[in-house]
Amino acid sequence: MALQHIFDNASSVMTVVSFATFLGIVGWTYVVRKRSDFDTAARLPFADEESDRG
Repeated sequence: MALQHIFDNASSVMTVVSFATFLGIVGWTYVVRKRSDFDTAARLPFADEESDRG
């Protein structure tokens, strides 16, 4: 019975930690506003194709 109580608490803690991590990632993405960095990263897959053409 005590072992199940420990696992219930651990599960709750991990849920809170995971949600906080998710909110941190979302906050970093939308609040920091590094649009130029994201635009550069978005163009990376096409950079190889452009160098092959020229």
